[in-house]
This record gives sequence, C-alpha cells and structure tokens, in this order.
Amino acid sequence: MKTLKLLLGLVLSATLFTSCVVDDVVIVDNNPPQQISLNQLLNSYELWYVDINSTQGFGEVPFLQIAFTVSFRNGVLYANNNLVGIGSQGNGFGIPVGNYNTYNMVLDVDHDIDGFDSFDVFQIDNNTIELYNPFTDTSYFLDGYQRSNFDYDFVFYDNIHYFLQEYEAWEKTYTSNFGALNEFDNENYLQFLSAGNDSEFRSSQDENIINPNNIFWDYTGVYGVNDVPGDFYLKTLTLDYDFFDNEFFNLNVIDDSTIELLHEASGTVYEFRGRGYIEFLRTENAEGRMIQQENMPKKRKQKTVKKDNPRTNTRNI
Repeated sequence: MKTLKLLLGLVLSATLFTSCVVDDVVIVDNNPPQQISLNQLLNSYELWYVDINSTQGFGEVPFLQIAFTVSFRNGVLYANNNLVGIGSQGNGFGIPVGNYNTYNMVLDVDHDIDGFDSFDVFQIDNNTIELYNPFTDTSYFLDGYQRSNFDYDFVFYDNIHYFLQEYEAWEKTYTSNFGALNEFDNENYLQFLSAGNDSEFRSSQDENIINPNNIFWDYTGVYGVNDVPGDFYLKTLTLDYDFFDNEFFNLNVIDDSTIELLHEASGTVYEFRGRGYIEFLRTENAEGRMIQQENMPKKRKQKTVKKDNPRTNTRNI
C-alpha cells in the first residue's frame, strides 16, 4: 500500500511539474507592414499644398516660395504658382516647372528656372511631409490633398493680395452713374507690384494705353487687402498714397481678370480689367514681353515669425 501511494505521488508530482513548463511561442508574421517608397509617398496625393507659414529656417527655396501647390507626376514636377486660373489650369495641377527623381528618402529636383536642388523628405503624418533643404537649412511643410477635396476657392480668396500682382496693370473699364464725384474718378490704371516690400502700388491718369509698359505712373503708395467679417469672399482694399489721403474700397472679384471696387466715401462703383497676364515661372509674360524689374516673380510671405530649424544636416555638402 505504501509502495502504491509512493508511485501515485511520483506520478502526480511529475504531472504537476510538467504542466508548469511553458515553451516560448514564436509568432512569425508572414505579412509585415510594407514600407512604401518615396515615389509612392509623393504620388499618394495629387496636390501638395505648401504651408508657407509652417516653414522652419531662415533660407528660401525660390520655386517653393512662390508655389501654392506642387505635384509629382511620373517624373514631372507641376506647380500652381498663379491664382489666375487655379483649379482649371492643367486640370488643377498647374503648369510643369521641372523634373524630379527619388532614391531612398531623397528628392532631387531639376527646376526649369532655378536649376538643381535636393531635399531630405520626412513623413510627418498621414498627409504631411517635410522637405528639408540641406543647402539652406530650411524645411518646407506640404499637406497632401486630392483634387476632388482641395479648396481652390479658399486658396484664391486667402491670397488675393498676390492675385492683384498677376497683371502688369489693371485698366478701369466701368464707372457707375451713381456716387459722388471724387479724385479717384480721374485714375484709370492701377498696378500692384511684387518687388520691393510686396505691398507697393502705382496709379495713372493716362487713357487708352495699348501697351502697359507705356503707362506713365502719376502716383505711388502702399496697398493692403483685408477680410470683411462674415463674408470670406468680400475684401477691403486700402490705397495709401505717398502724398495724398488714403482711398478705401470694398473689393469684389468678378472673374479671373475683372475686379469691382466700391469707393466707400463716394459710393461709386468701378470695374478694372487685368492687362498683361504674368505667369510666375518665366522671365517673360504670357504675351512674350519681358517682365520689368518691378514685376519680378512674387514670393509668398511667411506671416509667422521665422525660427531656427531643428533639423540637422547629415549630408556631406
């Protein structure tokens, strides 16, 4: 009996000891997450909006500084540099401005005007990438969109300041029959300049000038465009003359080449039509004339305070 109990005890102990031994389980993932290539990342969105106010660093990359959006399509770089025609030009992609190549997480660009440039690319989140330029120690942040959900109108009206610069001159084509007489009745041409402090304008009393280059500019000053509370599509325009009183208007965009100005003091309505469209890529405008110095390509201004770039250059340049 003692022998039987002893045997049963040994069997039970062996069973309990065996049940406490657990083998390590190795799980083999036959479907690990796939790392997409940089080219696939750039092509995951049709448009990349250049969030100029998120730029880090004190340098500039010219073609990114003037672009509202860029697109990467089969080795060709596209950009929406102009507000005139944005959303329709190039089926929403804008115009081709150069070529690009990718390897690892490096983007090389051969721009038609600016030449070669290179960027280290970092994916910030699902629809944001950072283009770090080691030559200027500056990072641009781009937000991805498809054409179907990109708000072209918002970009247009949020940047009307630049829209006014996209013609060599604005010619007065209409003056309403109502409204009090005022000094602005005599001004027939306006020009908004992209050079200088990016806020300069000129005004002329000339009439029926065919070539905008032949306009004699009588007045100069600075201009400002501001929002109207409660109406995103209506703006105010202030013309701050160098030697005369300011003029204040409500600014309404009729189409890509026509604006309406309501003179606040007199109640007079004017219409101006753009003359000499400037395509911001080339040294010539759309009509083949050279762009003068005062109409050099615009640069979008960063409204936030510039700050040091925390990125570290890892290239041997």
